[in-house]
Amino acid sequence: MIRRRDFITLLGGAAAAAWPLAARAQQDGRTRRRVAVIAATDNASARAAKAATSTIPVVFLVGSDPLSLGLIASLARPGGNLTGINFFAAELVAKRLELLRDLVPGATRFAVLVNPADAEVTEATLRDAQAAARAMNVQIRPLEASSSREIDATFATFVNERPDALSVAPGPFFTSRRVQLTHLATFHRVPAIYSGRQSAEAGGLMSYGASLTDAFHHIGVYAGRILKGAKPADLPVEQSTKFELVINAQTARILGLTVPEKLLAAADDVIE
Repeated sequence: MIRRRDFITLLGGAAAAAWPLAARAQQDGRTRRRVAVIAATDNASARAAKAATSTIPVVFLVGSDPLSLGLIASLARPGGNLTGINFFAAELVAKRLELLRDLVPGATRFAVLVNPADAEVTEATLRDAQAAARAMNVQIRPLEASSSREIDATFATFVNERPDALSVAPGPFFTSRRVQLTHLATFHRVPAIYSGRQSAEAGGLMSYGASLTDAFHHIGVYAGRILKGAKPADLPVEQSTKFELVINAQTARILGLTVPEKLLAAADDVIE
């Protein structure tokens, strides 16, 4: 059992508010004794953790390559005080577009919604989307939104120029706005795919991505090992191996789509 005082978790936007505690950990002896492990659960909080402390062990969960984020020295031997899990948020763009094409065979115009405030994920998403589009012989239309108002404005453009399908990039912001996104996609009758099952459960048509439940389990395992004496520098960064395809059959019916049997058979969960 992990004692509460030993374990701090930084969650997305909450990192900015929670981080002063961790930063003070290097200066305040009492805090340093209380905080034994920090869990950072997105790219921004992982970077904040690295910038704030070089002594407190940090277990991260990131959706981009931790090497490119500058968090570690290598996957096998991270070095320093950070290790964790890469759950391949951005790297699955091509697969999501393929799944959309399977569900909407005649689709040729794909929109990809990204959050420009999340620079690493946006760059990787658009790069992989363009490569996949060339291979599939389809068109990609990048769309940007980093606020609720910008999401509304983006979908408003669909009145005059509606894409055949939409892929929503991963990231904490879009996950937090999943109800807004799924409602707007259904209202504009745009088949859309998301990175996490939370969006499909909120009414989104389909999601495909690494299992966050599995990833959080691995964070807990690593935190437990560190509390028992293991060093982050000696714990290799793990890569997610469990991926989930979730289909919302009710939303498919609302959109007038027939889900192919091969997709139903491949789905980990079908929401009726």
